[in-house]
Amino acid sequence: MTSSTGTDSLAVALFSEIFMADQLARNRLTKALPKGMEISHFSVLNHLARSGDERSPAQLARAFHVTRGAMTNTLSKLEWAGHIHIRPDWDDARRKFISISPSGTVARDAALAAIAPILNQVVDSIGQDKVKNALPVLREMRIRLENDA
Repeated sequence: MTSSTGTDSLAVALFSEIFMADQLARNRLTKALPKGMEISHFSVLNHLARSGDERSPAQLARAFHVTRGAMTNTLSKLEWAGHIHIRPDWDDARRKFISISPSGTVARDAALAAIAPILNQVVDSIGQDKVKNALPVLREMRIRLENDA
């Protein structure tokens, strides 16, 4: 596939903005999260709370596009904090299942309450219509990047 200089510049500009926005958002949200909570912790708790189902570590690693080792590290920290329950698979003892605990739900809700004003302020300052128009493009980019992986 051949790209013109204009397309190259557009692609570089687009991804530069995405990377910088990601870095700035992570910095702001990390500062707002309750003490000791990281974005990865919140993301896993939020995923478990929204799904309402148990997940295996491998399923979580795939969902977040991280290695099993990275997910195991995050799950260990969440288990230590009492935010998740880890149980063996009764049919295959080598596998485990993860669910959010009541304290994990409380921690997730507290984190969401801390970061929601930041997220809402950004959306409100940009304008809801502009954000709604940007979502399909960002979603399609994510899907294409997932499919190409």
